[in-house]
Amino acid sequence: MHDELIARAQAWLDEDPDPDTRGELAALIKAGDEAELAERFAGTLQFGTAGLRGELGAGPMRMNRSVVIRAAAGLAAHLRAGGQGDGLVVIGYDARHKSADFARDTAAVMTGAGLRAAVLPRPLPTPVLAFAIRHLGAVAGVEVTASHNPPRDNGYKVYLGDGSQIVPPADAEIAAEIDAVASLHDVPRPEDGWEILDDSVLDAYLARTDAVLAAGSPRTARTVYTAMHGVGKDTLLAAFARAGFPAPVLVAEQAEPDPDFPTVAFPNPEEPGAMDLAFAQARETRPDLIIANDPDADRCAAAVADGDGWRMLRGDEVGALLAAHLVRRGAVGTFAESIVSSSLLGRIAERAGLPYEETLTGFKWIARVEGLRYGYEEALGYCVDPEGVRDKDGITAALLLAELASELKEAGRTLLDLLDDLAVTHGLHATDQLSVRVADLSVISDAMRRLRERPPTALAGLAVTRAEDLSRGTGTLPPTDGLRYTLDGARVIVRPSGTEPKLKCYLEVVVPVGSHAELPAARARGAELLAAVKRDLSAAAGI
Repeated sequence: MHDELIARAQAWLDEDPDPDTRGELAALIKAGDEAELAERFAGTLQFGTAGLRGELGAGPMRMNRSVVIRAAAGLAAHLRAGGQGDGLVVIGYDARHKSADFARDTAAVMTGAGLRAAVLPRPLPTPVLAFAIRHLGAVAGVEVTASHNPPRDNGYKVYLGDGSQIVPPADAEIAAEIDAVASLHDVPRPEDGWEILDDSVLDAYLARTDAVLAAGSPRTARTVYTAMHGVGKDTLLAAFARAGFPAPVLVAEQAEPDPDFPTVAFPNPEEPGAMDLAFAQARETRPDLIIANDPDADRCAAAVADGDGWRMLRGDEVGALLAAHLVRRGAVGTFAESIVSSSLLGRIAERAGLPYEETLTGFKWIARVEGLRYGYEEALGYCVDPEGVRDKDGITAALLLAELASELKEAGRTLLDLLDDLAVTHGLHATDQLSVRVADLSVISDAMRRLRERPPTALAGLAVTRAEDLSRGTGTLPPTDGLRYTLDGARVIVRPSGTEPKLKCYLEVVVPVGSHAELPAARARGAELLAAVKRDLSAAAGI
């Protein structure tokens, strides 16, 4: 085994075009670090419906230039097989380590394969790339980003010509083409021949951001904004300035792109501590709203003043607020969300007489809903302009939220007041998540097996009225690895994360509310039920 492993590592090293990873791998071979080499050569980073995502480093189980060149060659072969071999592929990238290199390699591979390639002018938000695909009539798009993953990660997200992310079977077809790449020496990579785009695509995106706002709406909300060390700042500031909002006050320590993300453990607004600097800035300037983007600015988080402090709004709360705002503005079309998001959206749509659809997790599914007008996912993703960007977009979502906050401000009200109104109208929809990060992936498969073999019959004293194994598919959903429990007044979904080593359980309880006076008691009851569901589910899953 030892000799075979060293031979495989040496063969990889001989092809590696990157001096950084070559040096890293040569040192591992020289040191005879069999455990580390075995891990890195245990297989290949799997190309799935999120494309690729993983830790940077040498070897086929890491993100590096060799892996990216193979992925690009597989995508090019897939496009050519589909009769699109002379089409345009547009490429965007964030400010993480190696992102610019991966974008350049992709452009070179596409050019070498006979496709036309165009690269965005600098690190820009993912939604600008999603917009550019449709705007330029491209046959595919690639965004080099690991979104809100830890600093040591990078990723490779693939879109097709409709501007939405790949779904099966395209992912498996591309993966098969990647596997068919025998050697990097077989992949032509010219030194030039692709286009570096100018700012006209960004300008066209910004011109379109105005369209999400109502003509003549108030634009008075004052905001504190953090880019979370990512690429959102310049685009968001430009969009807010165009719209006529007061310039957001920046969280200076997190305003500029920094691939090391020095002020946060995880550059995700949902993670504990990530918003502390934004809260500190808000205590000084007392804005109407705090807005945060994740590092590639496709997600948007919000926090509001609550008593003397600041409270993060859950993704489901922002999702409901934006839906209510669009309904009040007379929006028509289908409202959609993933199955793990709050059922409140369905109630809002139903009351407004609008079509409503549930999809599997991920914007690759939400964006494909026919006649989509608005889509959201509880993980801080909102699509408010599906004709322009068929993906989540943290810039346009921030604009729409600022418009809503401005309208409420003019009426002497807040976002929390509107949430109270929605609870009284539709019932209090309280949501929470039980999320378990693991070092050993077998913990996740064991928990799923345990729940499949012995599904709970009650949680928090509420009877389970329906237990569904989503791996078999349903009347409206294709198969996915997940479990859904419908309870009398609650809902639970359990699934492994698609992008991180996590088991995720999505919990929702619905408490009827007769009047505003009953809200405090309903909230207390909701919190009590969620805690009990979490406790009982943990026991049932053995986590």
